[in-house]
Amino acid sequence: MRFLQSFVTPLVLLAAGAAQAASSWGFDDATVQVNAKKGAGAKEKFSEAKPLSHPVAIGNTESLKVLLVAKDGGKAKRPHQAFVVLQDELTGLEAPFPMTVKENGKAVVDIKYTDLPIQLAASTAPLKASVVLASFGSSQGLNKPIFSVVLKTDPNTAPLVYEKPLRYGKREEIHHIFRSDPKNPPKIISAFFVLVVLATVPALFLGWLALGANVSHLPHALSAAPIAHGVFFGSLIALEGVFYLYYVSWTLFQVLPVISIFGAATFLSGAKALGEVQSRRLAGER
Repeated sequence: MRFLQSFVTPLVLLAAGAAQAASSWGFDDATVQVNAKKGAGAKEKFSEAKPLSHPVAIGNTESLKVLLVAKDGGKAKRPHQAFVVLQDELTGLEAPFPMTVKENGKAVVDIKYTDLPIQLAASTAPLKASVVLASFGSSQGLNKPIFSVVLKTDPNTAPLVYEKPLRYGKREEIHHIFRSDPKNPPKIISAFFVLVVLATVPALFLGWLALGANVSHLPHALSAAPIAHGVFFGSLIALEGVFYLYYVSWTLFQVLPVISIFGAATFLSGAKALGEVQSRRLAGER
């Protein structure tokens, strides 16, 4: 009975080890190749048990091609995830490159130098390349370093410099610089146009006299509606004064409320004054 127990225990351990080996991901028939614009380079083979002992060097015009056959428990199978991960051993930063995998487990990835993130491309230390295979189910995933990558720098090109990205946070105070207020035209031009306007006043009175303006009705009009005529004439003078102040110093927000008051007074008094003029016209006095 003891002999049977001592014989069964190693068999159970062996079967458990075999089951564990059968439920883990691995790869086979793996090669790495450096491709350039001139053509493909030599292929170097590696395996899960024997990674490459020497680093693989690529330049800024070259790419790295990795081929392998993914296996689950020794059988070729397509995993749910398949990556070649490049990691900077000094900073710990890494970048995954997904592999294209067929149903028979054949996987390939082509990593161009220009596809490397700036943090890895500017690294001076070798990059550690690892194969990552995993899928759904109980099979144990694989994360296996396979070789290292050395980046060759071109002396004829400017070295890469990593710039930190802009982060959200407290920034320096911004001082806005507004445009200066618009200035009035030169006084000579303003004086010229003032004289032009004033020169029209005598011409206006001469026109009234030539057309037979009845200035003699002015006392009668002022006695019939003194407030209407007085307010109407005074509001016109006030409007001109507001325009002058706007030209000299006032702003638009100062002008609008004042001009609205004088405008309303001009409208109301003008209606009364015109009514008085119409009454004299209907009476035949004009």
